[in-house]
Amino acid sequence: MPPVMPPEPEWVVSPGLTPYREAEAAMAERAALIRAGRAPEQVWLVEHPPLYTAGASADRADLLAPDRFPVFETRRGGQFTYHGPGQRVVYAMLDLDRRGRDVRRFVWALEAWIIRALDRFGVRGERRAGRVGVWVARPERPPGPDGAVHEAKIAAVGVKLSRWVSTHGFAINVDPDLSHFEGIVPCGLAGHGVTSLVDLGIPATMPDVDLALAEAFPEAFAAAVDGAAGR
Repeated sequence: MPPVMPPEPEWVVSPGLTPYREAEAAMAERAALIRAGRAPEQVWLVEHPPLYTAGASADRADLLAPDRFPVFETRRGGQFTYHGPGQRVVYAMLDLDRRGRDVRRFVWALEAWIIRALDRFGVRGERRAGRVGVWVARPERPPGPDGAVHEAKIAAVGVKLSRWVSTHGFAINVDPDLSHFEGIVPCGLAGHGVTSLVDLGIPATMPDVDLALAEAFPEAFAAAVDGAAGR
């Protein structure tokens, strides 16, 4: 029997800048309550002060400026990434027991969620084989050494699952200081750029992005369920 769509999760938006370790502790606490059936799923939208995080697959050689910002080791999937003001970080505490125990399908749904939200701003977000996250083609920029169209990452994805409840999630660049990414090799992918909505000429605000995310969520996860049912 295909998985049935559960009710939409609780949505929380935190004002100001949330300390990273505080966010990790809050996610762990909420995930435990979800596993115990004592709290609903939650989508938590935050911004962090400038910092770097090292995921479970991080290569220390990719930390190019270790003294630039605080560096936090974390057990989410992925490598090094940057968080900071102007970036919407979306922490998704979702129960995959209810949404289908399929990690690939879950990551696909997160990427679809981002792509559908970006579409509301006229931005075409794309997947790339072998690279988790969402990318934007930049044909107006000089091509790469191989003649390929320049592309830049606009959203990074990194999740952790514990007994089929997810924590962490993804980050969309709305209007961060893009120079802050120069202290790392983002997600271990050298030779690619980083962009944001404002860098693309879209004067989006954080509330604009939050609304787009709220609208896109049920579409993305319904598509994920339909895809799982059709396999």
